[in-house]
Amino acid sequence: MSSTTHPGITAAPLLTAPAPAPVRRRDPYFDNAKYLAILLVAVGHVLPVVVEGSRATRALYMLVYAFHMPAFVLISGHLSRSYTGRPDQLRRLLTGVVVPYLVFEVAYTLLIRWGAQPERPYSLLHPSYLMWFLIALFVWRVTAPFWSVIRLPVPVSIGIAALAAITPGLDGVVGMQRVLQFLPFFVIGLRMRPEHFRFLRRRPVRIAAALVLAGAVPFTYWATASIYMTWFYRTVSAQEMGVAWWPGLVRVGALFVCALILTAAFLALVPARRLWCTVLGSGTICGYLLHGLLIRGGQYSGFFDRYPSLGTPGGRVLLTVTTLVVMTLLCTPPPPVHRVMKPLTEPELAWAFRKGGTGSAGPGRR
Repeated sequence: MSSTTHPGITAAPLLTAPAPAPVRRRDPYFDNAKYLAILLVAVGHVLPVVVEGSRATRALYMLVYAFHMPAFVLISGHLSRSYTGRPDQLRRLLTGVVVPYLVFEVAYTLLIRWGAQPERPYSLLHPSYLMWFLIALFVWRVTAPFWSVIRLPVPVSIGIAALAAITPGLDGVVGMQRVLQFLPFFVIGLRMRPEHFRFLRRRPVRIAAALVLAGAVPFTYWATASIYMTWFYRTVSAQEMGVAWWPGLVRVGALFVCALILTAAFLALVPARRLWCTVLGSGTICGYLLHGLLIRGGQYSGFFDRYPSLGTPGGRVLLTVTTLVVMTLLCTPPPPVHRVMKPLTEPELAWAFRKGGTGSAGPGRR
């Protein structure tokens, strides 16, 4: 092929190399939110060790439990919005959720058999301790395409959660009671758009969020004597807690509204810029899976019982700060923890997949 050029004009090449695809950068806002949320998860798990005898500690425990998992679930939902069931996404779901569940469910079962229940059976259908979240995440993410095609996805998910809350016996298999009761937060996150998060970060909203969280502290202290923590766990139905279905629905609905308001307040106060802790948001799965082993191991070995001073105000503060530091170390990218644990928490397993399923995970991968 030839081309004719005019004097002073340089001929453009007929074939040009395609421009490289832009590299999608992680949004520091969501990494900050994930890191702060996982800190709340850890604090919520360690406070029961020292909650007895302190109304203030119980109030803090209740406040954390009121929104820490709803916030974590909502963020997980938003980061799953591009999930369509592509082969590469299915591969990521298997290696990042299913395999860690299989591995750590065995680890937690062994720990429980050693420290508390020697007769506890191995059962993948009855998740141990905090392992329910991985099953829930698997179910929620697999159903993500469904919520993008139906009308009124959020009201439908709320209706499903309400029915679950008044259906006894659901928690017998794969923690289905929690899977369904937390479902609306996942769907809300799935349907939220970037402009919704930008709205939350507006200055007037942030000021209102700070006032809401500040007001929640004395309110929770006042209410702690009359509210059972079981309502916050979402592990049983209203009838199983001795409440008729209709007042149970009222309580569950009020709890949902409070959780949503507190979650919005939390997200409004999350910094949007890159900070020293932003990189830790990518290691939350490692921190989530490991911190429970440390807490349960401390309980079963009698570590907390050997130090009664942890039950004093100063001891509770020390334990909380230590928990935050340890969780930060567990979330720190390699080295040291991730490099050792990655084969268990985020295995590649290239040998297990056909070549057609090795594509990139796309912009929604987190």
